[in-house]
Amino acid sequence: MTSLVFLVAGFGASLIALRTKDEVNRIAALVAGSIFLIWGFALTPQAFQILVEVAIIIPVFSICMRCLGCGLTR
Repeated sequence: MTSLVFLVAGFGASLIALRTKDEVNRIAALVAGSIFLIWGFALTPQAFQILVEVAIIIPVFSICMRCLGCGLTR
């Protein structure tokens, strides 16, 4: 339950940062949001962490392979 609180606080701080016009407040809110998101992610169960990691790695890997041209000459 605490992990959910930290994740929601992190997303909330990030949304506030995106709506703020002042750079100092934006940077402070983004740093706070990042810390809350990392902390919340660290407290989540391992099954959820693995699911999120796989969901992130698959698109990144496919983009990298497309950019490299899969070893084909151009």
